[in-house]
Amino acid sequence: MPMSDSYRKKLSCLLPKIVDTFGTPFHIYDEKGIKETCKKLNTAFEKIDGFKEFFAVKALPNPSIMKIMQEMGFGFDCSSTPEIHLSRQLGSFKEDIMFTSNNTSISQFETAQKNGGCILNLDDISLIAKLTDIPDLICFRYNPGSRRKGNKIIGNPVESKYGVSHDQIIDAYSQSVKLGVKRFGIHTMLASNELNYEYMVDTTRMLLDIVEQICGKLDITFEFINIGGGLGIPYTPDTNPFDLDSMTIEIARIFKEFKGANGWAPRLYMESGRYITGPHGVLVTSVINHKNIYRKYVGVDASMSALMRPGLYNAYHHIHIHGKKESALLEKVDVVGALCENIDKFAVQRELPATVKGDILVIHDTGAHGHAMGFNYNGHLRPKELLLREDSSVELIRRAETMEDYFSTLTFEPETLTFEEI
Repeated sequence: MPMSDSYRKKLSCLLPKIVDTFGTPFHIYDEKGIKETCKKLNTAFEKIDGFKEFFAVKALPNPSIMKIMQEMGFGFDCSSTPEIHLSRQLGSFKEDIMFTSNNTSISQFETAQKNGGCILNLDDISLIAKLTDIPDLICFRYNPGSRRKGNKIIGNPVESKYGVSHDQIIDAYSQSVKLGVKRFGIHTMLASNELNYEYMVDTTRMLLDIVEQICGKLDITFEFINIGGGLGIPYTPDTNPFDLDSMTIEIARIFKEFKGANGWAPRLYMESGRYITGPHGVLVTSVINHKNIYRKYVGVDASMSALMRPGLYNAYHHIHIHGKKESALLEKVDVVGALCENIDKFAVQRELPATVKGDILVIHDTGAHGHAMGFNYNGHLRPKELLLREDSSVELIRRAETMEDYFSTLTFEPETLTFEEI
């Protein structure tokens, strides 16, 4: 069910005052819910020695949220130099950061290998030559190709730009050994927002199988496998939640079998983002306009620049109207923003209670890939972020963008490259 009942009840009591104080639109996150999910994940994997979650920073790159993850013992999965800087500013270094990049430049590797470095998760065999220093530990992102199927968001592995192919994977580790690398891990990421837990079990089995193959060819062992993120959340009210307990029971059994056959077992890493923060964030926006032509439209003061998933993926985000029962008299409407794009819609032909100007809409499950995927088309500015603390206080954790922010890149020292007339 989108948005937990406890979060919805608590926020409902506080929402009028929050709106009066901060104005709309804003994303607001539930500290209690995030911590509970973190604890659930850690507890579920207790039977596997050395389990570690690396929170996917791309899902919600806010230091206040990341600090919660750090306090729960999580590391950070980063895919860019700004994400590495964010993590290091919080005091995470070395093997508390995994740098999983794609189409990586030499300058990005230089940043990654400074200040004690981090776990380098290389996306292609050609990237070995770009390393400025030989790392003590190295990891490769494995793409199994036709051996596995992806899902709608990630796509077919054969068509995916990510990872080292099956035919290249042994050579990737062989080259690393020749360079003097002593420690190894392996990673894959084949699905996003996956609700079938068996998919993740199969991914674990696949990685352990390829580890056995590599170890059979090379005289190395693996310190960890990273099965990626991708655990899904139930965006629609009638969708069953991800069965974490069944997944962890089966994965623990597979690890036990591997250890029995080999006398050792790697640690298990994951890099969940959406599963941890997604259900614990909402986008709060006000009704500012109504339009009735071929369809009925409810215009709000947020746009897809604050939440692009519905427009980009045709994704469903549940919506409730503050103070109105969902069983009230319903009307079929599109909920829209003000962008000059017809896909700027939070809901299409959705049955919702009738609204008036000033009503507050709460758009569920925006705690991951919501604010983070924001943009500035049409000069729209991204909204503020708030954190509802466990003690019911509400903290501003990112201010709204201003026009000064938007125009800041137009302030620079003039620079011109001239040529003689050709």
